[in-house]
Amino acid sequence: MKDKKIKPVDEGSIEALQAENERLRMENSYLKKLNALVQNKEKSPNKTKRK
Repeated sequence: MKDKKIKPVDEGSIEALQAENERLRMENSYLKKLNALVQNKEKSPNKTKRK
């Protein structure tokens, strides 16, 4: 594998990366909760149907 050279990073890009990281963490959390709801709905019988 090639050695990766560490490039100096300016302050603005660090802040942008931190903001993107936080956004991706929130999106990941949301998707995990959504997946849990879908899995839970698939396991439970259809008790909510009303006629």
